[in-house]
Amino acid sequence: MYVSVVVPCYRSSATLPALVARLEDVLSTAVAGYEVVLVVDGGDRATWTTALELQRSHPHVGAVRLSRNYGQHNALVAGVRAARHDVTVTMDDDLQHPPEEIPALLAALTEDVDLVYGVAAEEEHGAGRSFSSRLAKAAMERVMAVRDARQLSAFRAFRTFLRDGFTTLNGPHACLDVALSWGTTHITAVTVRMDERAEGESGYTFRKLVQHTVNMVLGYSTAPLRLVTYLGAAVGLLGFALLARVLFLYFSGQTTVAGFTTVASLVSLFASAQMIAIGTLGEYLGRVHTNGQGRPTYVIRAAADPRPAATVPAPAGPARDYAGSTAG
Repeated sequence: MYVSVVVPCYRSSATLPALVARLEDVLSTAVAGYEVVLVVDGGDRATWTTALELQRSHPHVGAVRLSRNYGQHNALVAGVRAARHDVTVTMDDDLQHPPEEIPALLAALTEDVDLVYGVAAEEEHGAGRSFSSRLAKAAMERVMAVRDARQLSAFRAFRTFLRDGFTTLNGPHACLDVALSWGTTHITAVTVRMDERAEGESGYTFRKLVQHTVNMVLGYSTAPLRLVTYLGAAVGLLGFALLARVLFLYFSGQTTVAGFTTVASLVSLFASAQMIAIGTLGEYLGRVHTNGQGRPTYVIRAAADPRPAATVPAPAGPARDYAGSTAG
C-alpha cells in the first residue's frame, strides 16, 4: 500500500519535527511507500521555515504554503489534491492524532470500505467544544444527508480516487467531509487513542464551530430554502382554518367588525401564497447553487484495463518536491 499523509499546519513549528519523525518511524515499516504533505495555512513564517527544513532533510516530505490563512478544510483540500498515492491519510499537526494509530486506520480500509474515521474513545475537548462539535455533526447527518456523520473526525484514511468527486469544488467554505460523502457511502470508523494537544490551544472555539456549521448548512444544502416552502404550506393551513372560523363567526352573527372576515382570510392566504412562491423560486436557485458547487454526477472507483496486468504502471514513487519556487 502506498500512502499520502496530509497535515494542515498552522502555528505548529514546535510540533512538526516530532510529528514527521514519528510518521517516518511508523510508515517506513507499515506501508510499501509513503509521502508526507505539509500544508502551511497562511503567512506563518516560522511554520513555513520549519516545513521547508523538514522537506529538505527528509526525502518523503513535501511542503505547500497557501497565500493566506484559508482555514483547516481549505488547506486539507489543497493537500488532498497534491497527494500522489492511492490512499490518503489526514491528521492534525498538534500531535493529538498519534501517528502510531495510522496502521489501525489502514487495516480498516478493507476491499469494501473507502473511508475510515479514527474516533476517540472519550471526548478530548471541553463541554462547550464537544457540544458545538456534536451540533455540526448532527447538521451534516440530518440536513446534508452525510451518512454516519456522528463518527466524523479529522483523523481519516480514504482512497484517493474520492477526490475525483470534488475536482471543481471551489469557494471559501470548503468542507472535506461533505465532499468525500459525495463519492462514497462505504464508510466506517475505528476507535483510536487520542493524545493531549502538545502546544497551544485549538483555534476551533465554540463560536467558530457554530459559524462552521452555519456555513456548511448554507453552503452545501438547500434545506433552508425548502423550509420556506414548508413554512408557507403551514401558514396556508392555518389560513384555511382561520377562514373557516371567521366564516362561521360571520354566518352565526358573532362578527361585529366590518371587513374583518375578508381582511383576516386574505392576509393569511396571501402570506401563504407568497411564502410558497419564494420557496419555489428558492428551489430553482438552490439547484443553480448546487450545480455551481461542482458536485459530481458520478465518481469512478475502478476501471478494467484491457492491457495485460504486467503492463499496468506501478504505483507512484516517492513524493516530488512540493516546495518548488515558493520558498520565502
